[in-house]
Formats: sequence, structure tokens, C-alpha cells
Amino acid sequence: MLRKGLVASLSVAVAILSLTSAHAEPLVPKSYGDFDRYVLALSWQTGFCQSQHDRGNREPDECRLQKDSPQKSDYLTVHGLWPSLPKSIAARGVDNNRWMRYGCASRPIPNMPEAKASRKCAAEETGLSLEMANKLNAVMPGSGGKSCLERYEYAKHGVCFGFDPDAWFGVMVRMNQEVKQSPLGAFLADNYGKRVTRRDFDAAVAKSWGDSSIKSIKLSCSGNPAYITELQFTLDAASVNAPLSPLSFRAQPHPGNCGEAFIIDSLGY
Repeated sequence: MLRKGLVASLSVAVAILSLTSAHAEPLVPKSYGDFDRYVLALSWQTGFCQSQHDRGNREPDECRLQKDSPQKSDYLTVHGLWPSLPKSIAARGVDNNRWMRYGCASRPIPNMPEAKASRKCAAEETGLSLEMANKLNAVMPGSGGKSCLERYEYAKHGVCFGFDPDAWFGVMVRMNQEVKQSPLGAFLADNYGKRVTRRDFDAAVAKSWGDSSIKSIKLSCSGNPAYITELQFTLDAASVNAPLSPLSFRAQPHPGNCGEAFIIDSLGY
């Protein structure tokens, strides 16, 4: 009876998984699909907010109203998912610097309105479903409200590809959770408020996805002594709909500006 019950439970689990997968929209560009990689940008939220404070910038609500979290990996939040320069756009004379600055507003194509960081809420609504908006709000502190980060990100990096907004943001939500649950996520949580070396950070990355994934990550820091503000992962475009694995990552040439050691910034100024 126990074996029959186990088989039945497994059958139900498989059926539920299949049903969920059937309704999960894969991320597929409808236009300009001739690019080969994405950059997944994840903020270390306390560090981002510290950098705004240190520069004397007006702090957004998500920084001004920050609260302590018992699960420190929660401070690893979503910034964006950025396609690399498509060949069809590069062929029209757009270089990578222009693409990174203007994204979907690059000239001569796609010739869309420029999304400006100083006026994020001026960007069009994304069309996110309520369900996905709620999931995104939990991991992207600047979405919704008065910050409108999700509008800016979609207008700059998503709209010209015709991405389904639920699929595009859904990939970010999923990958953010996968990183949090990885040995790298545990390393960030365990070293909250502490100074770490890049060597130990890289060891956590290798433990998560193998040695080759180390060169995919660019780290951004601010301050002196340096504290981390953002992690950028370069990912193979063809693997974006699959769970993160050693095959997901693509090498890139820039380790970032964090140097040999940096602080996993804690809450407060």
C-alpha cells in the first residue's frame, strides 16, 4: 500500500508540474532575435541604497523605507535582464556603447522613444498581469509605486523585442530565486555585513555552477572601503528558459571594480 501511495503521489506531482509547465510562457523575442546573450543584473539592495546616500542623491522610497529582513539573501534583488546588441541593429551602424546607453531607443532602429532614468514613470505601462506584478514587486523594490523601475527596464530593454512582459519579468524572478538558493546566495547571506575576498566570492560561484561560470560575473562596488552594489551575470541567450546550470553562463572580459576585497553591505548608513 505504501508503494502504491508513493506512486500515486508522484503521479499527482508530475501532473501538477506538467500543468504548470504547459502554462509557463517561454521567453522568446518576436523581433531582433539575432543576439547571443543576456546580462542578468541583480542589485545588492542595501549597497545600492548606501551608494545613493553617499552620493547625496535623493533616496527613492524603497531605500528610505528599508526594513531589516531575517533572511539576508532577500537583499539580492532584481534590476533587469538585458539582451546584447542584435546583429541586425549593429549592421545599421549602432555600436555596443550606444546600445548600452539607449537600448530600444537606439538609432537608426528600432527608433523608439528614449526611456530616461530620471523620468522612469514617464515610460509606458508594461502590461504585466497582476499575478506577475505581485511576484515582481516582492523581488524588485523599485517596481511600481513612485519609482517605476519595471516600466523603465521594459521600455529600454524589452519592448523592441516584443517580449511578453510576464515571460520577461518571470525569468528575472525565477533566476533571482535560483541565485538566492545557490551556494553563492548562502555565501552572501552568511557574510552579511562582513568584508570578503573576491577569491572566496569566486569559490562560492564555482561551487554553484562550476569554475567556468566565474568569468561570467561582473561586480560593481562603491565607496572606500568598497561595498558591493550589483552583480551582473552574462548568460547564453539559448539557455535563458532553462534552470541555471554550468551551460547557462558566458564568459565576459570585465570582472568589475570591486578589487580583491569588498564588504557585503548591511542595512543602515
